Amino acid sequence: MKIVVGSKNPAKVEAVQEILQDYPHLKDAEVVGVEVSSGVSDQPTSLTEVTTGAMNRAKASFVDCTYAIGLEAGFMEVPNAKSGHMNVTACAIYDGTDTHFGLSSAFETPDKETMRLVLEEGMNLSDAAVQTGWVETVDEARKHNGVIAKLTKGKLDRKEYVKQSIRVALVHIDEHN
Repeated sequence: MKIVVGSKNPAKVEAVQEILQDYPHLKDAEVVGVEVSSGVSDQPTSLTEVTTGAMNRAKASFVDCTYAIGLEAGFMEVPNAKSGHMNVTACAIYDGTDTHFGLSSAFETPDKETMRLVLEEGMNLSDAAVQTGWVETVDEARKHNGVIAKLTKGKLDRKEYVKQSIRVALVHIDEHN
C-alpha cells in the first residue's frame, strides 16, 4: 500500500508516518511526500479556505496510491476569541472517490499585532511570528517545532498538532469502524 502526502514538509510527512503505526492495516504503508499546490492563499483565513486547501492537496497528490493526504493550516473565525480568529490544521484523506476530513485543536495568537499582520497586511503566520518576535526564523516556524511549540513552551509541537487532524480523519477509514 502506498500513501502520498501532498507536502514535502518534514513535520507533515513524519506525522503521517508516525500516526500510521497505530493502525494495523496501514502501518506497513509506503509514505511518500510530494509538492503540490493547495490552490488557496499562502495564509488561509477561513475554515472554508483551510479545508479546501487540504482537499486540493490530497486530490492533486492522488497518483498511483491507495490514499492521498492533504494537510493545510490556517485561521478560522471564532466568535468571542480575542482576535476573532484561531489557527487550525485540516487533514483531508482522499481515496479516489471520497474525501475524509479531520481537524486539529485550535489556538489563538496571543497578540493582536500578529493577527493584524495576517489579516490586514496579508502576511502568513510564520512571517508575522518572526516579525513580532515569537520565533527567530521562518524555517523554525514552518518546518520544525512551529509557532505552536513556542506558544505552549514545547508542550505541543507542530508535528503533534498535525497528528491530531490526521487521527481524526482516519476515523473514516479505520477498518474497525
